[in-house]
Amino acid sequence: MGVSTLELEERKTGKDLYSYQKGAINKIFKAFEESPEDYHLLYQLPTGGGKTVIFSEIVRQYLKHHDKKVLVMTHRIELCKQTSKMLTEFSVVNKVVDSKADLSDQGEYSCFVAMVETLNNRLNDDKLDISDIGLVIIDEAHYNSFTKLFKFFSKSFILGVTATPLSSSIELPMTDNYNELIVGESIESLIQNGFLARAEMYSYNVGLTSLIVGANGDYTVKSSEDLYTADDMLSKLLYVYEERSKGKKTLIFNNGINTSLHVYETFRRAGYNIAHLDNTNTKKERAMILKWFKNTPDAILTSVSILTTGFDEPTVESIILNRATKSLTLYYQMIGRGSRVLKNKNTFTVVDLGNNFHRFGPWGDNLDWQRIFKSPNYYLDSLLSDEELESNFKYEMPEELRAEFSNSEEVYLDIQQTYVDCIRQGKSSKAVLEQSIKQHATICIENSEDVYDAIMLAKKLGDDIDFRINRYTKCISKSTFNFVEWLKGDYRKKLNAYIRLNFDVLFERIHGYAPEE
Repeated sequence: MGVSTLELEERKTGKDLYSYQKGAINKIFKAFEESPEDYHLLYQLPTGGGKTVIFSEIVRQYLKHHDKKVLVMTHRIELCKQTSKMLTEFSVVNKVVDSKADLSDQGEYSCFVAMVETLNNRLNDDKLDISDIGLVIIDEAHYNSFTKLFKFFSKSFILGVTATPLSSSIELPMTDNYNELIVGESIESLIQNGFLARAEMYSYNVGLTSLIVGANGDYTVKSSEDLYTADDMLSKLLYVYEERSKGKKTLIFNNGINTSLHVYETFRRAGYNIAHLDNTNTKKERAMILKWFKNTPDAILTSVSILTTGFDEPTVESIILNRATKSLTLYYQMIGRGSRVLKNKNTFTVVDLGNNFHRFGPWGDNLDWQRIFKSPNYYLDSLLSDEELESNFKYEMPEELRAEFSNSEEVYLDIQQTYVDCIRQGKSSKAVLEQSIKQHATICIENSEDVYDAIMLAKKLGDDIDFRINRYTKCISKSTFNFVEWLKGDYRKKLNAYIRLNFDVLFERIHGYAPEE
């Protein structure tokens, strides 16, 4: 079932829906007809699948066949406006209930669009007549802010829509508030049929054990800022951008405004076209920045979570996750910002600097949404901890650096296995570092003409050395900051001394001839 690009780029109207969207609408109406009037139904569809199109058509059909009203709820003002516009395109006359709305003419409308907090205030003040609302639609239903309003709609059919039917709060699972889940098209199916772009994913190992989990179940902004504003992480970010995303229109997601500002300064100093956006920007500034981003081919936009919902820019070619998250929903929302298709775009790049890919699996993996909906704790408990994730890491030398060690068949040394072998043989744990230094010295000499070349190559092994020391200190269960830092410095000194002392002997053993004088 191929779809022309022109068709994909056109805005759908009530008369022009894709077959999977029509199928979803039929399923939802069937559930609606077979259930009691207070039934709560949840519908899942990936970001980019057209949830707003589907529920706008549902509203249009519902109002045509029922003598009752409809209320659509969102959690952000941008979504409110977008939803209202889409409903209008489906010939549904609607009224936005915002903080300034005059409700004296509410009797003239059969459809209302409201933000959750504003609606809560209006309902508590008894300003909005909801006695004849038969259908309530909740966009981004995984947010728990909506559940406090359910008490007002005990005789309404509630339809929640979300890309990820996993509650934003562990204490309030969605299965407690919804009777049933209907699962829509999978990401893989939408990609195969040309509705979504395919993600090309690159993951770079990052040590996350310094991160602290907050009361909301995700990493605290403070601990994330401490990690991601460090010079080595900013350098790593710049490096991976240049390796994977250079020249592509790129969105960088951070956990914290301070991190985003550091990213902005780092890229600006490097001469890149970058802007920073956060929730302190005025509406005018935001509009200007997003217009610039839309019209600039190699633009980089660094932000916090402000662009995870209600933001649609199909020209995005690369997403960098410069943060870790324990939220599956956030993971999918961030990556989904790059998944829109265009006539010259059917793939996009995702660079992960938060081990998210290892934690949640590839974007578009075949997740069992029914099981996640029914048993969210079972799913959450199965996720690997940061310690478990990092114990599975293998240091991989960047391609450019690996080219400088092209004479070496293998450059990796498994520190954990080496430690186990040494202990079994009754050797001291220090023997692990001695073996590591010998192996590092060997690969440096294998790729050098003289001792100076070898020492220059040794200097380039910093990331590998740090990785090995961190793995070693976990093995010996001794990892105070000062001890680890001392060990890293001591290793570098010993490696240089070993190369100087053994260069001639090792060179001749490796190459079969003595080095030139």
